[in-house]
Order: sequence, then C-alpha cells, then structure tokens
Amino acid sequence: MSFDAKAFLATLTELPGVYRMLGDGGSVLYVGKAKNLKKRVSSYFRENLSSPRIAHMVSQIARIETTPTRTEAEALLLENNLIKSLSPRYNILFRDDKSYPYIVLSKGKYPRLGFFRGNPDRRADYFGPYPSSWAVRDSIQLLQKMFRLRTCEESVFANRSRPCLLYQIKRCSGPCVGYIGQDDYAADVQTAAMFLLGKRQEVTRRLTKAMEDASGRLAFEQAAIFRDQIQSLHQVQEKQFVSSSKGEDVDILVALKEAGQLCVNLAMIRGGRHLGDRPFFPSNVGDSDAADASAAFIRQHYAAHPVPMRILAHPLPAEDEGGGSEAALAEFAGRAVPIQSPRTVSQRTWVEMAMQNARLAILARNQVSAQQEARLAALQEALQLAEPILRIECFDISHTMGEATVASCVVYEGNRMKKSDYRRFNIRDIQPGDDYAAMRQAVSRRYDNLASGEGRAPDLILIDGGKGQVASAFSALADLGLSHLPMVGVAKGEERKAGLETLIFPEGREPLQLAPDHSALHLIQEVRDEAHRFAITGHRAQRGKARKTSRLESLPGVGPARRKALIARFGGLPGVLAASAEQLAEVPGISRELAENIYSALH
Repeated sequence: MSFDAKAFLATLTELPGVYRMLGDGGSVLYVGKAKNLKKRVSSYFRENLSSPRIAHMVSQIARIETTPTRTEAEALLLENNLIKSLSPRYNILFRDDKSYPYIVLSKGKYPRLGFFRGNPDRRADYFGPYPSSWAVRDSIQLLQKMFRLRTCEESVFANRSRPCLLYQIKRCSGPCVGYIGQDDYAADVQTAAMFLLGKRQEVTRRLTKAMEDASGRLAFEQAAIFRDQIQSLHQVQEKQFVSSSKGEDVDILVALKEAGQLCVNLAMIRGGRHLGDRPFFPSNVGDSDAADASAAFIRQHYAAHPVPMRILAHPLPAEDEGGGSEAALAEFAGRAVPIQSPRTVSQRTWVEMAMQNARLAILARNQVSAQQEARLAALQEALQLAEPILRIECFDISHTMGEATVASCVVYEGNRMKKSDYRRFNIRDIQPGDDYAAMRQAVSRRYDNLASGEGRAPDLILIDGGKGQVASAFSALADLGLSHLPMVGVAKGEERKAGLETLIFPEGREPLQLAPDHSALHLIQEVRDEAHRFAITGHRAQRGKARKTSRLESLPGVGPARRKALIARFGGLPGVLAASAEQLAEVPGISRELAENIYSALH
C-alpha cells in the first residue's frame, strides 16, 4: 500500500519533536527534528522539493513515526541520538571521533603540565581542545622550553633525589629537588596559563618587568632566563603567521565538494593560536552539497564536543524550517554562538588555509583509494578469481600454551579496514593448543548465519596459517554449504620473514609465492597483520581476566556474602581447597548440599 500523506498529516501535532521516515520492512530512511512537526513534515509533500535525492527518499516512504517533545532543545538531542544509533540512509553521517586531546595543568604545590584525553573535570585546569595529539605535544614542548614546567608523573616527582635530564637541558626548573621555590614556580604556571589563554601581550609585559627587576637586583642569571623566555615568545609569534592578537577561540569550518568527494575540514583557533585542522568525510552524501554537509556537521559534531565562542564557515550552513545551525549551537553551548563568513584579512587567511587543506585531503583520499583498487585488482589476477574482490575477511588464532584461546576475524571493505564488522570468538570445548579445531570453530561460528541466508558473504577468506588450518577452515565451510567461497591460507615463510609468505589453496592447487614487492602480497600482509593484532589484543584481555578472577567467583550458588564467609573461615582459596565437604558445611550460610557441590566443583 502507498503511503497516504494527506491522512497522516491531518493527525500531526504542531509541537516540536522528531520524525522518522521508514521504508518497506521498517528500514529507517531519514531522521529529522522540527520546531513544528506538522509544518516540517508537510514540506516534504509539496510539488517542488529541494533536490532529486529528497524526492527519491519521499517516494520510498511507507510510514512516518513522530516523537513530540516539550522543547526544541529536547528534539535536537533526540535527533542526534537517533542518527547515531540508526544510521539512516538519507542522513549525512559523520563518524564519531575520539575525544579531542587537551593540555592539562594539575593542581597542587607544583602543578604538572601534561597531555589529557577524555572528559575534563574540576580537579585540574584544561586548555584546548586541540585537533590532534601532535598539536598538544608540540605545544607542551614549547611550554617546557619557555616556562620550564615539570611533566613527570606524581610517583616520579615524589621520589626524585636529583634532577632529571630535562633539568639539565633547561626544560624543567627542578621543583622535585627544591631548585625553585613554590611562589616562583606558581608564577611560571600562571604565566603559562595566560599564554595558553592567548594573553601574549600581558605575558610579554610580565616577563619584561621581571627581567628588569632581576637586572636591578644584579641577579643577571635570573634576568637571562626571563630574556630567553621573551625571545622564545617572539619566535612563536613569528611562526604563527595566522595567529590572532585577540586571543580568541574560533573554529574555522569549510566544506568542499570536489573530485567525487565531500570533505568538511575543521580548523581550530585557541587562545589566538592556529592549532591545526582535521578533515572529515561523511557517508550517505548522495547529491547533497557543501552547505548541507556544514549543517549536518554542526549538529552532529558539537552535540559531543566543546563549542567555541564563534564559527567562521564557508559556505554558510544550509538551514531548514526551525532547524537553524545557530539555534542548535545555542542549545549545545547555553549561549549565542554566531556563525559568520570571513570578514577581515586574517579571517580570510584562515578560511583559505582550511580550504586548501580540504583540497589536499580529498586528493590524498582519492590517491589512497586508487592505490587500494590497484592492489585489489592485482590480488584478483594473482589468485585467478573470476569476480572482483570487494570484501576480504581474515581469521587468526592466538593463545599462550593453549590458555585463553581467542580467534579474530577482521574485515577489509571499501578500500579500508572496516572495524565495525570485526569479530572475536572465545574458543571453548577443544583440546588446549589445537589450532586446527580452534580455526574450524571460529569459521563455523562466523558463517553460521550466512548459511541461513543472513549477512554479507566475503569475496575472499584469508586464513593465517598453513595446510592444516586451511583444511580445517575449508571443512567448516563445506559443512555449512559454503565451500564455493574463495579461500586462501597465508603460511609464514622461512624464519617468519615478511615477503616470503606462501599462499595455500584448499582445493589442492599448487601453492603460490608472490614476489616480495608484489602489491597483492602487500595487501594480504596488511590484512593478515591486522587480524593478528586483533587476535592478540583479545587473547591478552582474556588471559588477564582469567588470572585476576578467583575460582571461588565461578562456584554455583556462591555469591559475595558466602564467598566472604568461606575466605574468613579458611583464609583463602588454598584453605577452601584443603577443606572437606563436612568442613565446608560448617560455614554459616553453606548447607550440606551446597558444600558437596562446592567440593565437587573444586576437585
């Protein structure tokens, strides 16, 4: 049945809220928010729509669900949560990034200068965020040179008996051994904080006055330190040719659609310093333009990250009814956040730099994509496969002497590793150390649903191992009726040297050894190494968990209270192991039946 828009619109409220457009089978096509649900949803069913993409989406609507909210702010937050959780086909989607790094100055008598990533709290002072960890570490090195603040951990600082190398190279003032007083160190911390906040003129005035005072007291060595700090500050100002004397916090947001790619490039100005930028490539772009991408980025990015005082954007974000980007930012920040076009010379310089970096990011992305496609084509030719290779899945097994066996399956698709499709399998019910049985179990569990008609079949399966592992994996596929899927084993070469790998085929075909510089082998190595890394990470986590867990915690019917009573009575696990069932039954809360069950489980 076709969607009856007229009947549905007649039932809509004029309250703010979120709407979800669904296609056949309940698939979510689009999620949006509105100040007025009736007006906003009605706009999709007029004769002239804004783009063919929107028209195509509307033609697929089977039903629309709405969630009215009390305020537009609630609608905005709900919209962002639904976009992240549902990944609708027609929403421009920006991948969630890690939290941005900060520079942190701890509290205490001698605050520590350091790198921080996470959610800032009140236990320290935070400066940033910065677009990359490199930008933070570069700034920390600069602050060490200018203000000589300590960067060592508290445990190291508290146990020093003599200064470290950083003191010797004049990157620390030696507070750990009392080479600087608390008041003087506090003054350096305050000056560094002012520098990070962009108050450079005030910093220069303070340092100049301190240098003159030291000279007047004939403390020429101290005056030389202030002189060096002033010179370092001037050098920084000369290098920061796109800096601002206002000490402002601004984000530069440019969007560019070029060469088949849509890139949003975010540059950060903090305390008047240009800290670098970061490109973002959204998915589900379709025929959306740069202004659409700007609007989507603002809503999704600033819902999770700090909002600056203002944003310089090119082009300005596209606006829809009741969904202005400035209104969204105001909700996130709790204050007005203007979005402006560049006006001054310095602002235009910032935007031009960000635009140039967006072009370079697009060029680099397309070059990488072309290289990966060439590698896939070379792999298809080397393996003599009839169909192009679009998706590769690779398996590896990791354990330590049979302990905590873990299998990994990593996925290569879309010219890159697709981490959202990675899977780990904790291998059980096999003889410890039996890699063949572990591989068979992992492959069976991975493709069990595929045999039932669910999931995406890979174009190539890689097995990290030789003939035995390949035979076990192929046997598992055959049992599932999937023996038609191409499979190749990657056997390590002599002395496990990279470039000497041998490719093993399950159907009895002669093994193949590619040249060390063959592009197809490089791709195989990349995917195989990622599977190995993912397996080892999982194995180490399982092994660590097993070694931290007491056998008492796995006993049936024994909770925290009974476990505490057993330990108090017998002094720990060795005592419990040495106790008889009769002795266990004497513990308060342990019945005769439970005591026998505990004894049987431990022996």
